[in-house]
Amino acid sequence: METQAVALVIDAKGLACPMPIFKAKKGLQAVEVGQVVEVLCTDPGSMADFKAFANSTGHELVSAEKIDTTYRFLLRRTK
Repeated sequence: METQAVALVIDAKGLACPMPIFKAKKGLQAVEVGQVVEVLCTDPGSMADFKAFANSTGHELVSAEKIDTTYRFLLRRTK
């Protein structure tokens, strides 16, 4: 797997929907187009939430994975 340079890490562990998405949206607004934001959360519904978020906003969901009890998402700002 290709390594992505992460411009911003957002720790949303312990937060329930919609807070991880809200924090990701704010994080994407804070970085430049093309940069990657990493979001860490523990909400079990986040896998579907982040896929839907990427589809609705046009930002690229670079990767989505579960590591133990943490979900890790890499999102690339596209606009």
